[in-house]
Amino acid sequence: MSRVTLAVVELDRQELVRILRTEGDNDTADRVEAELPDRLDTARDADALAAVGLDRTQLMAKLAGGSLGGTVAP
Repeated sequence: MSRVTLAVVELDRQELVRILRTEGDNDTADRVEAELPDRLDTARDADALAAVGLDRTQLMAKLAGGSLGGTVAP
């Protein structure tokens, strides 16, 4: 039997806001900025991320696709 384990990722709220604004998702960026803690943990904060319109799968896809940590400035 195989087991799938999702990685726990921690990131800075302002980095996520920057990425969302770069992608043109200003509404979600505003909600993240207003409602989420300074330091995000994808496992611990999964419900809060979902409440602002981001699910863990979407966030992990952004990380895997290189959206986070890029050099594009808003």
